[in-house]
Amino acid sequence: MLRYNIFLAARGIRRHPILSALMAVAVALGIAMFMSIFTISQSMSKNPLPQKNDFLYRVQLDAGDPNRPGDDPENRPHQLTYMDALALMREGWALRQSAMFGISAIIRPEGAEVPFEVFGRAAYSDFFSMFDAPFKYGGPWSDPADENRERVVVLAASINDQLFGGEDSVGEHITLKEELFRVVGVLEEWNLLPRVYDYEWSPTEDTFIPFTTAAEMEFDRRGSTNCWQSIPGQGHQAFLASECIWIQFWVELSDPSERTSYLSFLDSYANQQKELGRFQRPLDNAMHTIDEWSKYIRAVDEGIVVTIIIALLFLIVCLINSIGLLLAKFLSRNSELAVHRAMGASRVQLFTRFLVESACIGFTGGLLGLVFAWLGLMGIRVLFRGESVVAHVTQLDFSLAVGTILLAIAASLAASLYPAWRGSRGTPASLLRDAK
Repeated sequence: MLRYNIFLAARGIRRHPILSALMAVAVALGIAMFMSIFTISQSMSKNPLPQKNDFLYRVQLDAGDPNRPGDDPENRPHQLTYMDALALMREGWALRQSAMFGISAIIRPEGAEVPFEVFGRAAYSDFFSMFDAPFKYGGPWSDPADENRERVVVLAASINDQLFGGEDSVGEHITLKEELFRVVGVLEEWNLLPRVYDYEWSPTEDTFIPFTTAAEMEFDRRGSTNCWQSIPGQGHQAFLASECIWIQFWVELSDPSERTSYLSFLDSYANQQKELGRFQRPLDNAMHTIDEWSKYIRAVDEGIVVTIIIALLFLIVCLINSIGLLLAKFLSRNSELAVHRAMGASRVQLFTRFLVESACIGFTGGLLGLVFAWLGLMGIRVLFRGESVVAHVTQLDFSLAVGTILLAIAASLAASLYPAWRGSRGTPASLLRDAK
């Protein structure tokens, strides 16, 4: 029976190719827009380090503007001041910890004549093991390099290919901010995306240098900086001593049970700062796992949610148009339906045939929607070519492709319920009368 219904569906589609094509395109456009936005959203919300989720924590100290309400988690600063980041690093309470921030600089390999700008990250040596950064050559710099503000650098695979042809460059030198930096390590291709340690930082990172070195040499900062009070003085040192928040801080604990103890340590530090006249807001420090931090950031930034809602509304509009097209298509076949009814076909059988025909159109629309979605994502990739983040979040995986087809079929079936009911409810006499 299913094969016969599919045969009838194919014949019905061939008899009304324009209406069938219009419905398939309408479904495809709605599906394509929704799946494109959904793909980007899903890619951005995935946890690239699930094995470390219960051990890595983003630290928040509530050292913000005391004039803002203290009972709203959104008013808690996302980042730390330079002073607080250094203080937490000195304590060394966690198994591993790293303060960090995004940087940019002019780079030139030794002996090269044409410099160019690169983006990077200033961090502590623990950063690489905390986030499972894989090394192709060498390794991270030593702890004394952090303490002594040494001029050392770890290169991303892409910049090592560009500067040294992909060869082992450990021990070679490059120029950053007109000073020589010694290469101590080269990373493998590392696609930690989304970049959970700093969601606000988007450019691909080519270089990694010690946090203390970047602060001393006054590297250009990349990322957000928020100052809730005036900087007390002029120059870089005054900025470092200010209440401006611009440092990300992550810790790795040896066991998830230590989370409560570390939070108590943060509260103790905050109370000490209160005695010094700082941290004037109510005590509300926090630490988040990778999953928790992702949800927290998404809760604060609702832009992607709004975009998904808009895409869903567009899909609904396309389905409403499909209902009208299906209604016109089914009601234009009254003569055919009258013959089937006169030959003994029941209303349920006609209703089923209509649903099968709609499912076939939906399947076609799903395939077409998959093509449209892929073209749209490739268009975004071309528009932002060179950004590895964009290349990652615009990849359609197999499960989403299957989901696209199933969603198209389900949407077509939902849109066909009323037209199928209208088309199957008539008697042979009424159908022949309406066909005249």
